[in-house]
Amino acid sequence: MSQPIELDLSKDPIYDHCFSQDRRSVAITRANDVDIYDLTDVSGRPRLLVTLKHHDKPITALDISVDGKIVTCSQDRNALVWVPQPDGSTPKPTLVLLRINRAATCVKWSPNGKKFAVGSSARVISVCYFEGENDWWISKHIKRPLKSTILSLDWHPNNVLLACGSTDSHVRVFSAYIKGIDSKPATTVWGERLPFQTLCLDYNLGSWVHDIKFDPTAEFIGAVTHDASLNLIYPGPGEQEVAQVIKVKTSFLPFRSLIFATSSRIVVAGHDCYSIVFEGDAQHGWKNTYSIDDPKKKTRSDIENQSALNMFRQLDLKGSSDSTSASLLTVHQNTINVLRPFQQSTAGITKFSTCGNDGKVVVFDV
Repeated sequence: MSQPIELDLSKDPIYDHCFSQDRRSVAITRANDVDIYDLTDVSGRPRLLVTLKHHDKPITALDISVDGKIVTCSQDRNALVWVPQPDGSTPKPTLVLLRINRAATCVKWSPNGKKFAVGSSARVISVCYFEGENDWWISKHIKRPLKSTILSLDWHPNNVLLACGSTDSHVRVFSAYIKGIDSKPATTVWGERLPFQTLCLDYNLGSWVHDIKFDPTAEFIGAVTHDASLNLIYPGPGEQEVAQVIKVKTSFLPFRSLIFATSSRIVVAGHDCYSIVFEGDAQHGWKNTYSIDDPKKKTRSDIENQSALNMFRQLDLKGSSDSTSASLLTVHQNTINVLRPFQQSTAGITKFSTCGNDGKVVVFDV
């Protein structure tokens, strides 16, 4: 297993990050702005390319489409689509009409990049698509039966079904079909007729749902909740029917994010500042098998090297060698907020990236 690639990019917490499709650049949230770094410099150090400034409150999430458009959403109740320019100049912001009166909390592009969804504290999901006549992105709202803040979103590969997790403890799957934008989807385990806002699944997990993902086959859902549990929800044959729910309770601190490395392997991370791997299936159940960057496995030399590294980091960032805030034996020194796939093979995800409240983006092997 190779050493993690560690990028110290910010003194502020990084709430979200995304790499370009070719992995040559990375965009991070930094307070009210987005910084885009070039990762191809011969010195090996990230080079700041551009800072996207338009929001006037902290940016809560960002995502990048297959064709390179960046979408950002913020506590200022707005979202913006940043379109790359042919001459390589600063991406141009395009207005998004979200029509919400509370903070936007999460955002996700559909796999084909034709639309995106924004979750918010206004108890609605805004499904946004481009209207060329007026050169803006307009939205349709999914409202019922949402009753609380939306914390996470994930798209089905068919670009129509949308999973969401919220602070009312529910996981739900909706149809986000937009006439004229989407082609009619094929029948899936989630249902057949899928007009906009059709509710395909609704299940109460008993705790805030921090993150939710379709598995690679899109036949079941994984979710992490504030009670430090991993939950697997398998749909049944009937309408909104749930065939099986597997809840794996742990003694860790709450998880914030998850990714499927394969259909039988899940990586989660959160307030423990390192990643934990679960493996299993519907028939045999799921269990914690190993951890990545596990502090319990660090040797004395690792600890000493980590201490020296942290001292130089503090000098570089703050002009001080005070390392009291950098005493953890993990690469991340604070909560991990988001996991994202970084490198894939035919077998599944082989590397993933993380960002955290310590201002770092790190790439790990699964």
